[in-house]
Amino acid sequence: MIVLGFLVQTKTSQAQQLETLTVAGGCFWCVEADFEKVKGVKEAVSGFTGGAVANPTYKQVVAGGTGHIEAVQITYDSSQVSASTLMALFFRSIDPTDAGGQFCDRGQSYTTAIFATPDQQNAAQKAKAQAQVDLGQTVVTPILQASEFYPADGYHQDYYKQRSIVLTRFGPKSKANAYKAYREACGRDQRVRELWGSAAPFAGS
Repeated sequence: MIVLGFLVQTKTSQAQQLETLTVAGGCFWCVEADFEKVKGVKEAVSGFTGGAVANPTYKQVVAGGTGHIEAVQITYDSSQVSASTLMALFFRSIDPTDAGGQFCDRGQSYTTAIFATPDQQNAAQKAKAQAQVDLGQTVVTPILQASEFYPADGYHQDYYKQRSIVLTRFGPKSKANAYKAYREACGRDQRVRELWGSAAPFAGS
């Protein structure tokens, strides 16, 4: 019984170390792919947040009018990586000077933001201020209050590593290869390198 109690306490302790951070950085496929590479991140889920429509579809969000933007909810082990570190990585993975979208994706649904819980607000403001100092340009990415997060449908989850075939403007490709082609054509990594140089953690991924 003592051993069982210890195991239960250990599992509970481990579970309590899992926290979430929700960020919006343009195309959620790219943000998900980037952050699932970070040690301590357990999962990154593509979805939508910030709007007033419950359970929005992808088509509804990109068409506009829902108030939602594409976002990713990151579940991480806070004993391995901090929210502050994730926020610093986030700013250096986007163009935080662009208020009209990200890279080739334009419009409100592709804008950037950190959706911070009350406990994360201070760290988020500090990360934004530091990003502005390091970049030497005005950072327009807002720090917003965390709100209901709606996961996108399964088609969009882990898009960057799926092998199912889709039709693209480049012809039939696996989702993984379609993702790579999209990311390159959109100029995401090129622009991030221009802004952040060697401080860009995910450029080329």
